[in-house]
Amino acid sequence: MATSLLLSPQPLAFSKFSVPTKNVAVSSQRATRFVAKAKNNDENKDDKGFTPFSFVTDNPSSRSAIQLPESPAEDGNVGQMLYRIEDKGKDYGSYVKSGKLRWFVRETGSPESRRGTVVFLHGAPTQSYSYRVVMSQMSDAGFHCFAPDWIGFGFSDKPQPGYGFDYTEEEFHEELDKLLDVLEVKSPFFLVVQGFLVGSYGLTWALKNPDKISKLSILNTPLTVSSPIPGLFQKLRIPLFGEFTSQNAVMAERFIEAGSAYVLKLEKADVYRLPYLASSGPGFALLEAARKINFRDISSQIADGFSSGRWDKPVLIAWGMADKYLPQSIAEEFRKQNPNSVELKLIEGAGHMPQEDWPEKVVDALRMFF
Repeated sequence: MATSLLLSPQPLAFSKFSVPTKNVAVSSQRATRFVAKAKNNDENKDDKGFTPFSFVTDNPSSRSAIQLPESPAEDGNVGQMLYRIEDKGKDYGSYVKSGKLRWFVRETGSPESRRGTVVFLHGAPTQSYSYRVVMSQMSDAGFHCFAPDWIGFGFSDKPQPGYGFDYTEEEFHEELDKLLDVLEVKSPFFLVVQGFLVGSYGLTWALKNPDKISKLSILNTPLTVSSPIPGLFQKLRIPLFGEFTSQNAVMAERFIEAGSAYVLKLEKADVYRLPYLASSGPGFALLEAARKINFRDISSQIADGFSSGRWDKPVLIAWGMADKYLPQSIAEEFRKQNPNSVELKLIEGAGHMPQEDWPEKVVDALRMFF
């Protein structure tokens, strides 16, 4: 299987037989203009113009991943970078076999925890690593917590489409049911969902299984048909360009930072980058899932399914106010559809992933609600 490459600029050596001096000068001038243009684009944060290089030119963390250090030999090749970070990010996690697939599942607390079980579901293109701090603090408060990496994401299996898993909503639901049985999660339990695509599938799973859920908490997730679709998922649906986009090793960290007011620390960015750097599998899994989903249809199902008269379980929306993908109005509109069951808690200072930006505030909200 092909390996996703994270490219570092390398000095070029020209022999007298290779490239004429005039062409080298022209290339140097073009490179200078390109660097100046990238710098101008970075300084202009309001410029929404399309650029295929946006993932690696618009934020400090992603740029640092490909910058040439003062001593190039210290940086190493892709294999050396993988060796440096391959053991990172598996906090509280282990591999769980469910049917023919192997899930990576994080677990804190124990089945005897007095306050019940919480299942955390992440969105695309991220992984359960985002819940590590929340899970740790929730177990300290007496909860038993599980957070799986969805199939195709993080450290879970990434089967090739057409060979046992096709990345459809129905298949994600079926495999989640099997996993919950293997984990012996007793119903009803508390469910926490966040994010796009597989995050939305977590909510449609809840609509199909209301008897399995005691209370539901939703972090920033598309909830209405007016929910915008981020540019990443639009790019993935473009033939050929989607394939190119899916193999960008800094895609996940770039997506997180673009939806937040913060830049990830390098050690966190390493973990989100690792699956996409180690293999082409995660990128092609995301590509397949993004092309199979009908975003508007799923959002419509969620808005209708959780409206008054159709859903009566308690729901807490813990919403990061600084989300650059989903405005606060999405959460407010959703709450108006079922004000008797839905409670809205705004988290100031947090962006699209409140569990990563400000986990302590998320824990406070969840403890009060559960």
